[in-house]
Amino acid sequence: MKVRELICIECPNGCELHVEYEEGNPDSIKVEGAICPQGIEYARREIFNPSRVITTSILVEGGEIPLVSVKTDKPIPKEKIFDAIREIKQARVSAPVKIHDVLIRNVASTGANVVATKSVNKI
Repeated sequence: MKVRELICIECPNGCELHVEYEEGNPDSIKVEGAICPQGIEYARREIFNPSRVITTSILVEGGEIPLVSVKTDKPIPKEKIFDAIREIKQARVSAPVKIHDVLIRNVASTGANVVATKSVNKI
């Protein structure tokens, strides 16, 4: 059995989780320290299918500011993060940009879209 210590980020409780598991066997997981069921599911995802939301920025051409803040609209697998960052880094958008605009669809073939988290007006 492997052991990991995690802090759950699903709710404000921030439970300290003690997790025991067999690698590659999601049914083997044993979680201690979770106040609610969300902690157990968080541990399962984090151990067997870790994913993250990416937040960064994209260059804006002709905008009142040079960058627009962006994020993925859902978590992507951790192993795809660097591929996604490379794709986002190459992107350029033209002003105006509105909050919630989809700027990149299916980034790094993850099924997640990159969306603007701020509006940028045209100069």
